[in-house]
Amino acid sequence: MRMRKRQFGILADLASLLLCGLLAGLVVAAAAFPAIAMSGLLAKTGSDTFESLENPLEVLPSPQISYVYANDAKTLLAMMYDENRRDVKIDDVAEVMQHAMVAAEDSRFYQHRGVDVKGVARAFVANQNGADQQGASTLTMQYVRQAIAYSAKTPQDVVDATDKTPTRKLREMKYAIDLEKKLSKRDILERYLNIAPFGHGAYGVYAASHVYFEKDPKDLTLGEASLIAGLVKAPGTLDPATSEGLPRALERQKYVLNQMVNMKFIDRATADAAIDPKIKIVGKRTPEGCESIQRTDLGAGFYCDFLRRWWMDQKVFGEDQYQRANRLRAGGYTVISALDMQTQAAATRYAKEQPKEVSKDQQVRLGNPNAMMLAAIQPGTGRVTAIGTNRTFSNDQTPNGGNTNPDKRGQKGNYPNTTVPIITGDSDTPGYQAGSAFKIFTAVAALESGLPLATTINTEKQFVSDFPINPNSPAACNGAHYCPKNSGGQSGPYNMWTGFGSSINTFFVPLEQQVGVVHVVDVAKRMGIQFNAPEDAKLANDPKTWGAFTLGVSATTPLALANAYGTLAADGVYCEPTPIVEVKDNSGKKVEGLDPRCKQAIDPEVARAAVDMARCPVGDQSATGKCGGATAPYARDFVKRPIAGKTGTTDSEKSATFTVMTRQLAVSGFLTDPDWPETNKDMKHPPVNYATLAVLRDGLAGQPVVGFTAPTNDKAMGKLVNIPSVKCLPVDQARNRVKEAGFSVSVAPGAVASKCPAGTVDRTNPAGATTKGGGVQLVVSGGNGGGGPGGGGGPGPR
Repeated sequence: MRMRKRQFGILADLASLLLCGLLAGLVVAAAAFPAIAMSGLLAKTGSDTFESLENPLEVLPSPQISYVYANDAKTLLAMMYDENRRDVKIDDVAEVMQHAMVAAEDSRFYQHRGVDVKGVARAFVANQNGADQQGASTLTMQYVRQAIAYSAKTPQDVVDATDKTPTRKLREMKYAIDLEKKLSKRDILERYLNIAPFGHGAYGVYAASHVYFEKDPKDLTLGEASLIAGLVKAPGTLDPATSEGLPRALERQKYVLNQMVNMKFIDRATADAAIDPKIKIVGKRTPEGCESIQRTDLGAGFYCDFLRRWWMDQKVFGEDQYQRANRLRAGGYTVISALDMQTQAAATRYAKEQPKEVSKDQQVRLGNPNAMMLAAIQPGTGRVTAIGTNRTFSNDQTPNGGNTNPDKRGQKGNYPNTTVPIITGDSDTPGYQAGSAFKIFTAVAALESGLPLATTINTEKQFVSDFPINPNSPAACNGAHYCPKNSGGQSGPYNMWTGFGSSINTFFVPLEQQVGVVHVVDVAKRMGIQFNAPEDAKLANDPKTWGAFTLGVSATTPLALANAYGTLAADGVYCEPTPIVEVKDNSGKKVEGLDPRCKQAIDPEVARAAVDMARCPVGDQSATGKCGGATAPYARDFVKRPIAGKTGTTDSEKSATFTVMTRQLAVSGFLTDPDWPETNKDMKHPPVNYATLAVLRDGLAGQPVVGFTAPTNDKAMGKLVNIPSVKCLPVDQARNRVKEAGFSVSVAPGAVASKCPAGTVDRTNPAGATTKGGGVQLVVSGGNGGGGPGGGGGPGPR
């Protein structure tokens, strides 16, 4: 026969009372209620329960807030938690708060030894007489109940810890008595103050003090303490931050103050003076997560999200992502991030507004849907110092406009609010084409193959490559050959310095063809480029025919590209991007295994040579003075320190990128439409160039100027071969002589004024000497007696 609820409650109370008799030897209490004698079954249940509780109470730490700071270890960026709680020592809790809590929840706390026999008896009588149900749980028993729940390993354990059954009550009593034997009253009160729920999202006295009064618990007044202490009885209905809960909370406060008077903690006059019907309740919930970033002026929501995603991949925090997420939101960690305030502030500012140095005719309005995306990283450590964009990290898409992607028409776009990792990327956000910035990987592969920076190629306006391509492609010629052109129509002899400085496509595609695309893609992988787009991943697995790779047709992110260039700035040391400097656990102990993960990916001499070449596009000068041409000639003067880098533009200017580096910092900026990377709107360079340079400049402000290390002569010049003298020779004769010397030969279009007869050769370009097998261009004389002494013959500069 099923037991009615009322009958069950009576038996539960009887079982509790019997337990007290069994433990404390209180025969009188048992005799006072002879009905217990009718329940031998319950007595046996009580004994069996105690026999099964031989193991001590296992108390795991209750959920704690994890705090994320900037790299100064002082500036709070974000708080991560499931429950808003931060444990404090009892010495950091005002004495009035300690007294108020005891008065509110357990007036006989200092008399009993875990189980209050008088309280149980009183509750039993009250419950049988139809009065309000009384639980008779001591403060120690309440703590035990909470501790069991927080230490549960399975959902069923949680149910067992909170279910209203005689077994649960017996277990609480047994553990409470055991606990009182091991801990002082002061220790138990400290634990209870830290674990109790206070409503309005506050768990523990520290959170409650801040949520309701925005102060530390040591600074609470009697009025504030008595109000907070009264909330534990019913945190939901007594919430003083609500209009319905405030009157109830004030009534409960009076009860607490009366109890404090009865316990002689305070006198009546002091209690009456503490009552203030107009007490100011802040009721401010503690911000949580990356959408509630603390320093909104820093725009660090995307940085916070990058840190959170990084955390999910770290095995040190758990076996799977569920455990890792739980530890971040409940482990009470102190995370010192790598975010640099100075660099992050600059990234946020210049992503949203152009610096004053940009002239009016260079202004490009940055609005919906174009995204300015900036990432900064420290070479040699991989520490990400800034992530900025002209977006707000938020899931609220209410103010967003429509998606610009024709395939997603009718959907919301990601401007101005989004949580998509547009700067750091993931499997669903593979990135954007970086254009000519990828030429750096071909140069590194060539240097690894033994070719020096002085390697010269006679470039053409259009290069007919051996790479196959769809014959219907605009880049196809001669059937199905990939045939790139130069955007400016340039041709003639270029080496790595001048070819990179002027971004000559018809230099780097034949160079890529010579060293092999497999080698070039391998270099990119070693320097941190990932291939998340399905088509890119397919090509990267078998790249032999991927002729356009060197021109940046693979999707990447600002963070990945900044780190790739930073690898060269660090003498070829690649480091995994990391958002942290240090993590400490809840006890203040450093979490091991999180130091920068670095390896020598590129030979240091190769890296130094590549950096020397990369100084040319940004208006700097190589150590050997070989630069010629620059796509961003103003950059060096803007930053006012040695820099290297490269601009990048995709076909039809669907994106514009700029990556710059010093030995201390690498920054990459992208301007494109994240909704539709295949946008049909031109992306111009001035905004992204200046934003990137401004972040580098401001991020390094106050730091010493550090120069680059010059490449060895072997990597710079290699073994040069003299070019035979052909001055004033007929073109055909000159061509044969130079070709017989082992060079490839081309003839410059047009003619120049020269003292040589018209139609003969005035000079060679380059003059003197070049690499074996390099390209030599013949410059034809137009006569007229002009021109200076011709080139050809003799050793060139080394």
